[in-house]
Amino acid sequence: MTTEPHRLSLRVVVPPLGTRAGVECRPIVDGRDILTDVFDEGPAEDPRYLLGPNAPLKNATDVPREVRLAEAGCTERCCGAVYVTVRRQGQYVIWSGWRNPDAEEFDLPEFRFDVDQYAAEVHRATTDHSWEWPARTVARLLEERLREHTDWLTTWDCELYAVSAWPWEPEQITIFLFHPGWSAIGENRPWLQFRMTIPISGDDPADQVEHLEARLTAEDPREVAEVCGGSKESADQLGYPRPGPRRRA
Repeated sequence: MTTEPHRLSLRVVVPPLGTRAGVECRPIVDGRDILTDVFDEGPAEDPRYLLGPNAPLKNATDVPREVRLAEAGCTERCCGAVYVTVRRQGQYVIWSGWRNPDAEEFDLPEFRFDVDQYAAEVHRATTDHSWEWPARTVARLLEERLREHTDWLTTWDCELYAVSAWPWEPEQITIFLFHPGWSAIGENRPWLQFRMTIPISGDDPADQVEHLEARLTAEDPREVAEVCGGSKESADQLGYPRPGPRRRA
């Protein structure tokens, strides 16, 4: 007897602004939140990861890909996470191979989704930004613009890491940069991380993005940012003060 495919929904959950909790993208299968009964150590992943550029849930192929759906609030190394392996098989997208690094026995059933329903739901969730607050919209649009024009950062020997907006800081965005770049960490070369915190108003997000892009690309970002990551030794070698207290850009 042929089994009907499961049905996927991706539900974005936004905590009350001002509270210290993250935005979650929770997988709902046949109307059931599948993480609820098996993992209470932390939130589901942020939609920025699951649904943003290069999103791991998009474009399932016959090459299996492991995706993290949730992580313990105290980090994966401490209390675990939830992983699933995603692959396409004919007219189905299959979720299987569930694991939690912190649990020897961790089991969820295999889910088989119709490929068209699956793709339509991932597309819907990816393009629906109605849940965003103004700073989150500005962060998303500004990061898209800055990644389209990387020459300004190349000039200053920097690499964009992220433009973030969090519910507990609802009226600001934070820009993170690496100098000279992310690859320096793996290559055991001196590196620093810089941070710029910028207030966001209730004005039109697109107008704010245009203004911020012009402002940011007109100057060396290291002159207006603060060092927030890296070692004292790296700071000394690169000619910057060691990571210190946070300040606004």
